Amino acid sequence: MSAAGRPLLPWAHRSGAYALPTSLVVRLKLGEVPEGIPAVMDVRRGAQEAAGASGHGAFDRVTATFGTAVKISRLHAAGRALRTIGARHVGYSEAEQVSGVARMLRIDVAPGTHVGSMAISLMQLDLVESAIPNYVATVGLDGPVLPPMPGQGDDEDEGGWAARDLVNARRALAYSAGQSGVVVGVVDSGLALAHPEFEARLRRGVDTVELGRGDLAGGIKLLGDNSGADTDPSDRYVGHGTGCAAIIGGQGRGIPPGIGGQCSLIPVRSLGAALFPGRETPLGVGALSDLDMGLVLAVQLGAQVVNCSFGTDDEALEPGAPKPHSEAVAFAEARGCTLVVASGNSGDQRTYWPAADPRVIAVGSVGLDRQVSTFSTTGDHVALCAPGERIRTAGLGEGYQHATGTSFAAPFVTGAAALLIERAQARAAALDPAQIKSLLMASATPHRAGVADGNGTGVLDAARALELLDAAIDADDTTEFGGADDG
Repeated sequence: MSAAGRPLLPWAHRSGAYALPTSLVVRLKLGEVPEGIPAVMDVRRGAQEAAGASGHGAFDRVTATFGTAVKISRLHAAGRALRTIGARHVGYSEAEQVSGVARMLRIDVAPGTHVGSMAISLMQLDLVESAIPNYVATVGLDGPVLPPMPGQGDDEDEGGWAARDLVNARRALAYSAGQSGVVVGVVDSGLALAHPEFEARLRRGVDTVELGRGDLAGGIKLLGDNSGADTDPSDRYVGHGTGCAAIIGGQGRGIPPGIGGQCSLIPVRSLGAALFPGRETPLGVGALSDLDMGLVLAVQLGAQVVNCSFGTDDEALEPGAPKPHSEAVAFAEARGCTLVVASGNSGDQRTYWPAADPRVIAVGSVGLDRQVSTFSTTGDHVALCAPGERIRTAGLGEGYQHATGTSFAAPFVTGAAALLIERAQARAAALDPAQIKSLLMASATPHRAGVADGNGTGVLDAARALELLDAAIDADDTTEFGGADDG
C-alpha cells in the first residue's frame, strides 16, 4: 500500500493511483473507428461479441507486442439506437462523433498485461487521440466526521432547513416551483428507489457498473451487483447517490423539499459498492469507463442538468496523460446539458477531473457560518460554494442521514440550475450551460472577509439567481443570458 493507503500497482508509475488491471480506454480520431465494433452495452448483454482486433494494422501490432488477446468494444451506444439491442453501435449523431463519444473504445486484456505501458504505446499512433488506463474513483459519505455545531445536535438542526435557508431555498421555491419536464441526472451510487422522498419523482434509470470479480486489489470486498448492465440503479449499500438526489428533488417528507422543486430525476448507478480494509462502511467505487457511460447515458436520456459528485485526482494521472471525462463533458455541452461537479474533499488546492474542466460548474463547501469548509478542495476552477456540512438528507432504505462533503454541496447548485431552466422555459427564453454558470456565479453571496482565493465568487443564492435571470430577460439581454432574438 502507498503512504496514502492506496494500493500500489505496477502501471501506476507516479502516484499509486488505482486502475482496473485488465482494461484501458482509447479514443480514436474522427473516421478511424471501424463500423463493425459493437457497443459495450450489447457485449455485456450477450447480444454481440467484442471484436478481437481493431482492423488497423498498426494498432493491432502494438497490442500484439504485449502478448495478450484483446476484446474491443465501443464504450458508448448511439443515442438513437439505445433500444435497438444488438445494433447499438449504429447511427451515431454528429454531436456524438465530434465530441468523441462515438470514438471511445474499451479495450479488455488478459490479467498481467501492463495496461499503462500499452496506453503509452498506443498514444504514439497517429490514429489514436487518447489512451489511458481504466482508472477507479472512490467516493462515500466521504467528508470528515464533524462534531455538532455548538448548542446544536444532529436532531436540532431545524429539520434540515438551516442549510437550505443559507442558499435562499424557500424564497427560490416560492419564486419558481420547478416542473417535472426539467430532468436532472444523478450519476452516482444509485438511489434508494422506494424511498418516500422520491415518490413520483423518478424516471427510468440505468446501471453501468462493470467491476466484475477479482478486478480490485486484495482485501477489497465488492458488495451487491457489480457486473452487467441493466435498468436497476438501486443504491443498497452506500447512500451517497440517495443523499445527493434528495437534496435536488426530495418530496419534503422528512427533510425540506428538494431545491430543484418538481424536477424529475434520472438515477444512474455508475459507482458500485466495496468494503476497503480498515473501513467499516462501504465506499462507492467506479471505473472511469462506467462513470463516462453513465454520464453520457444521462444526457442521451434527456437530462438537462447532471450532478457529478465524483472525480479523479490529476496527480494520479501519468504526466501528460489525457484528462478523464473530456469526451463526456464535450458531449453534454453540445447537447446543452449543464454539469455540476463536486470540487473534492482534499482540503487543499488540487485538481480533480471533471471538476477542473472549465465547461462544468465546480462547487466547494461552506458551513452554516458561511466559512469555507476545511476539507473543501480549492482552485481557480471552483465557481462557487454551497452548504456541505451535516446536511440532513435521505439515506438508505427509508431512512435519513446527516452527510458531509462537497458531494453534498454540489446538489444544491444542481437544483438551482434546474430552477433556472424551468424559469427560462416559462418565459420563452433559452439558457445554455455557460449562461447558467454565469448567472449562478454572479448572484452568489460574496464570501466573508478573509476567505482565500480559489473558493469561487461566493455562496449560492438560488433566489437571487432567479431574479437576475428575470432581469436579463426583461432587459432582452440576448448576449449575456439568452433572451429572445428580435431578428
